[in-house]
Amino acid sequence: MFTEDQTLIRDTARAFARERLAPGAAARDRSGDIEPALLREMGELGLLGMVVNPAYDGAGADYVSYALALMEIAAGDGAISTVMSVHNAPFNAILERFGSDEQKETVLRPAAQGAFIGAFALTEAQAGSDASALRSTARKVQGGYVLDGAKEYITSGRIGRYCIAFARMEGAKGKAGITAFLVPTDTAGYTVARVEDKMGQRASDTCALRFEGLELPESARIGAEGDGYRIALASLETGRIGIAAQSVGMAQAALEMALDYAKERKTFGARIFDHQAVGFRLADLATQLEAARQLVLNAARMKDAGLPCLTEAAMAKLFASEAAERIVSGALQCFGGMGYMRDTGIERIARDVRVCQIYEGTSDIQKLIIARALGA
Repeated sequence: MFTEDQTLIRDTARAFARERLAPGAAARDRSGDIEPALLREMGELGLLGMVVNPAYDGAGADYVSYALALMEIAAGDGAISTVMSVHNAPFNAILERFGSDEQKETVLRPAAQGAFIGAFALTEAQAGSDASALRSTARKVQGGYVLDGAKEYITSGRIGRYCIAFARMEGAKGKAGITAFLVPTDTAGYTVARVEDKMGQRASDTCALRFEGLELPESARIGAEGDGYRIALASLETGRIGIAAQSVGMAQAALEMALDYAKERKTFGARIFDHQAVGFRLADLATQLEAARQLVLNAARMKDAGLPCLTEAAMAKLFASEAAERIVSGALQCFGGMGYMRDTGIERIARDVRVCQIYEGTSDIQKLIIARALGA
C-alpha cells in the first residue's frame, strides 16, 4: 500500500521512536523538558523539514510519509510529536508558502535542517477558535513595526528560536488588518510570561507570551499587511492531518501495550485475551484505530494529489482524536488497576491524547466545518 520511500520513512521514524523516544518518555513527562540532542537527531533524520522542498534543505517528502512518520513519533512520545507537528506545519509550511526569499534563506533553510524549533503564536485568551478576534496590535513606525499584546497556549514558546506571530494593524477591524510577522524570540519585548502546568504532553512547553514594545524591521513581515488571517488559515489542512496522525500514533502505542499484556496475563486458567469480554473489547478498539488511520491517510493522499481536503482533514481530526481517547481508555481498562498506575505508561498516554480534541480546532469546530461542507 505504500511506496518504497514511504515505507523507509515510516520504518526509520518507528526505529527512532522505539529506541530513542519511548524509553525516556516518562522521564520527560516528569521533568517537563526535551533533550536538545533528541531534537538534533530528528533534524538529522529529516523529521523537522519533512515536506519542505529540498531546495531549502527539506526532505521533500509527501504528506502520506509525513503522516506515517508523525504516527510513529507520537507512539514513542506524544509531547515530542507535537513539537514536530507545529514545527513542520504551520511554522515551516507558512514560511515556504508565504515567506520572502530572505526569510526562506535565513530562517526556513536552517529550520528544515532542524537547527532550531519554531513556534506559532495566533491564539489569545479571547481569540481561540475565533481567530479574527485578535487584540494584539502592530503599529507602523519608521522602518518597521512595534507589536504589543498577549498570546496564550503557544507550543514551543520557550524553546523556539523563531515565532510566527499575528497582530492586527492599529485601527483595523475584524479580519482586516491581521498581519503575520516572523519574530526572533531573543528580541527585546518578547517575554515568556508563563509556562503552563498541563495535564499531559508536559515535555512540550506551552506558554503564555507577552509582546511589549517589540520592535521589528519591515523585513520581518510575512506577506502583505492584512494577509495574516489568510496566512493563518492556509496551513489548517496540514495541521489537522498532523494532529489526526498524532492521535493514531498514541492510540496505536496504547493498544499494543494492552495486546501484549492481554496475551501474557492469565486469570481463571486462561490468558485474559481469551476471555470474550477482553478479546471483543480489543477487536473493537483495533477496528476504530484502523478506521482512524485510513481517514488520516485519505486526507494525506488528497493533499498529495493537490485536491482540496479541508473537509477530509477535519473528518480525520474529529474521528481520530475522539477515537484515540476511547482506544486509550479501553487499553487502560485491560490492565485493570495496573493501568491506573504510572508504571505501565498507559496513564501518561491517556493524559497526552486528550488535548488532540482541542488544539488545531476543537471537535466542535471540526463538526462546524464538516456541516458547512455538507450544506454547501
